[in-house]
Amino acid sequence: MRRFTIIIGCCMLLVTLQFIFSCVDSKDRKKISIAYANWAEGIAMTNLAKVLLEDQGYRVTLKNADIAPIFTSVASGKADVFMDAWLPVTHADYMEQYGDRLETLGTVYEHAKLGLVVPEYVTIRSIEDLNAHKDLFKGEIIGIDAGAGLMNSADKAVQDYSLDFDLKSSSGATMVAFLKKSIDANEWIVVTGWTPHWMFSRYPLKFLEDPKGEFGDSEHIEVIATKGFSEKDPYAASFFKNFKLTDEQLSELMYYMEDGTRTESRSARAWLEKHPEIIKLFLPSQENQLNGSHETN
Repeated sequence: MRRFTIIIGCCMLLVTLQFIFSCVDSKDRKKISIAYANWAEGIAMTNLAKVLLEDQGYRVTLKNADIAPIFTSVASGKADVFMDAWLPVTHADYMEQYGDRLETLGTVYEHAKLGLVVPEYVTIRSIEDLNAHKDLFKGEIIGIDAGAGLMNSADKAVQDYSLDFDLKSSSGATMVAFLKKSIDANEWIVVTGWTPHWMFSRYPLKFLEDPKGEFGDSEHIEVIATKGFSEKDPYAASFFKNFKLTDEQLSELMYYMEDGTRTESRSARAWLEKHPEIIKLFLPSQENQLNGSHETN
């Protein structure tokens, strides 16, 4: 009987210790919330950041929304970070509105581009040529989510080029589905597009020339955060500062995400297994982790 009592007591002690340690772990682990929109590159970059930070002991929450609510959430502190801010043109209005409550952590990607995109077999070269072939395009431009900076530029292009076309709002996934269906049938289609995007690796596509410059020049993608984030978490701030991807890396990462056989987190981990050098490049040194320095390797 005494032996049984001792065993019960030991079991209870183990359960108590496990509960205490789990509570301490839950309390001590740093938390980061990352907002993202349904843009292919944003989904890919955000999930890659998530798995890397989780391996460093962070509890990472992802928050999906449209662009306008994302900027509002980050500016108000309801989300910590957004990794897909296109500047200096696409998200300029949001930065002007919320910039005093935001901080820039780093540039993720250079030479991003926006515009109207058609399959390569479409014989026109410029946005100015669209009206002459309205019937072949069914009088439609297939867009993405309403409120996106790309859609604002596309709407302005419709007006300034006097296009007799309807700009249709949808989503990134729906736009690509329409594109694939048209290409499979060898039909003409024009969509709102951007690089980096995996669709340029999968399909033969081209941007229409934009002589009026409605879609601006080459842009870059920045990581923005709630103002004060760097002081609150210097290690994470250094991580996002180090987070940079080449065109080849990001295109391949997005392709992994679109594979369809894995979850987004597993896709990110599968890509990391092929590119383990990324871990050392992105993560601040152990010394910086301990002393909270902003300096990186």
